[in-house]
Amino acid sequence: MKRLSMFAALAVAVAAVAATATTPAKSAPTKAHSQLVFGYISPGPDTWYQRDVDGFKYAAAKYGVKVVVLNSQYDQQKELANIQSLVNQGVNGISMFSFNTNGAIQTAQQGLKAHIPVVLTDDVGHAIKSGAKVAASIDFNWSGIGKSYADYMAKTWPGENFAMLAGNYQAPPTQILDKALQAEAKKLGSNKLVYIQQTMYNPATAVNLASDLVSSGKKFGPLFVMNDDMGAAVARFLKGKGLLNNPIHLMTENGSPVGLQMLKNGQLKYSVSSSPGWEGMVAFLALYQAAKGRISATGNAQYMLPVIPITPESGGNPLSVVPWVPGQVHWTLTKKYFPQLLKR
Repeated sequence: MKRLSMFAALAVAVAAVAATATTPAKSAPTKAHSQLVFGYISPGPDTWYQRDVDGFKYAAAKYGVKVVVLNSQYDQQKELANIQSLVNQGVNGISMFSFNTNGAIQTAQQGLKAHIPVVLTDDVGHAIKSGAKVAASIDFNWSGIGKSYADYMAKTWPGENFAMLAGNYQAPPTQILDKALQAEAKKLGSNKLVYIQQTMYNPATAVNLASDLVSSGKKFGPLFVMNDDMGAAVARFLKGKGLLNNPIHLMTENGSPVGLQMLKNGQLKYSVSSSPGWEGMVAFLALYQAAKGRISATGNAQYMLPVIPITPESGGNPLSVVPWVPGQVHWTLTKKYFPQLLKR
């Protein structure tokens, strides 16, 4: 889907919010459970999204909360049905990870009407800016992450053109990161963008686009790929063509186990450690505080995870290269950055 269709859907959703959001939401749902039950809506089957679910469920188990997980499979109609399903079940809170801002707005709207607190993940404030009222938004600093790639290129490969294999143009993180990377590169004036296409986070698509790019004859050095799984597939293609590291330098986003291995074996030059397991944990903790009435269900709080760059020299310190699989280190990081969310 093109960007214009996303903005059209957004306009419709904003109108719906304005028409229905007349009654403030309470800090907890009207239907009480003997045990807290949270709903989690995941946008698709990718490993990133599954690890986000894992982090959410990991923290929920520690706090004795039951979790109902529904997957939208990148289908907007299924996403809307999942929202309604959780509302009908009378859950005590909803965590929404949408692949489009329209889904986030719809969840906020339905939660408001049903007095169910909602926490949004990776919406980067789009729904809130559009008038939605939620308990919290959990995000990485996608703008800061995008700028970090441009800064690294300018320092490491000055004067070289660069290319981008983006994620999903409908996804807010892709939009923000792409815009920030390009703006910073233009500001620095060291590296010129010669190619960008979306991959829909599909490794096969990424390889096909990389092949087209190489065949086009465009001259470039740095190649940014939006996640590690796609980066690994592109690295294999480039290595087979004798192009990896000379002249093409690979950068990816995520810091997954796949990416860390690529850093160790010299296939990858730069990435950013963005742990979905930690993100999912923070989303749970914010929703828990909202369900307990400690933060407002309509307060639009924002919790932004820090930018943590990684290179082959970063080593294995889990505080610097944050694991995707949830564990004790995530509690340590949460205590450092978000201690207010740890109250039982």
